[in-house]
Amino acid sequence: MSIIEARGLGRRYGKRWALEDCTLSLPEGRLVALIGPNGAGKSTLLNMIVGLTAPTAGELTVLDGHPAGSPAALDGIAFVAQDMPLYRNLTVADMVHLTRNLNVSFDTAAANRRLADLGIDPKQKAGKLSGGQQAQLALSLALARQPRLLVLDEPTAPLDPLARHDFMATVMTAMAEDGISVILSSHLLAELEKVADHLVLIADGRVRVDGPVDELIDAHRLVTAPRGALPQGCDVIESSGSHQLVRLAAPLPAALPSRPVGIEELTLAYFRQGTLIGAAS
Repeated sequence: MSIIEARGLGRRYGKRWALEDCTLSLPEGRLVALIGPNGAGKSTLLNMIVGLTAPTAGELTVLDGHPAGSPAALDGIAFVAQDMPLYRNLTVADMVHLTRNLNVSFDTAAANRRLADLGIDPKQKAGKLSGGQQAQLALSLALARQPRLLVLDEPTAPLDPLARHDFMATVMTAMAEDGISVILSSHLLAELEKVADHLVLIADGRVRVDGPVDELIDAHRLVTAPRGALPQGCDVIESSGSHQLVRLAAPLPAALPSRPVGIEELTLAYFRQGTLIGAAS
């Protein structure tokens, strides 16, 4: 089942398209990594998913086919942004109380239990918490809404490695225990390698790559061979001398030296192709 369906989706600001002709079907119960350079259109897509921005073109539905931004859709979505929007003069307990009053569904006991497990003092003001604690507070409030879909827009970018690890551990536990789906926008490619099930790569406002991580990895190889030695139809994504990243259209001959690639190598190659060489197919 798909948790997000986009068909011909686009958003224009003046004469510039921030996102154009986006067609996606994102699976339920997965951690979808949304990757792209700055200005690629990632935040625009996420803002449309959570109803903060209306599409200029196309269609977007979430959860059980509800229009993005509709009350039925918003009830099932929680959003954590990079700037951790907290009322910094309120205590942690006050933030829990306020969030409970602003939402139809909110599990206060679960929020307090998660914060206690993290050692976060309910009497402490939100603005006095460390960066990692603020991120955990924002995440705990989001998860207490009992969402089906958790949208994360680079929430770990300002955090140190330990805080990022702890944040993602909380996300993965919620996925395992509550069955939620996650869309995570991030530039931290090495960390996404460990957690992502599905990859969406956006560059220049267009989707360049979309698919399950395992299938994408299986469909690409780094080959040490001249272009003429490749089977017909293999698409060279990036080339540096005899080292070539190829999208396979046929099995490689056993005699050709090759190795699998990871998410980081794959995405960097498509970044360069999308922004410097031309659009990937």
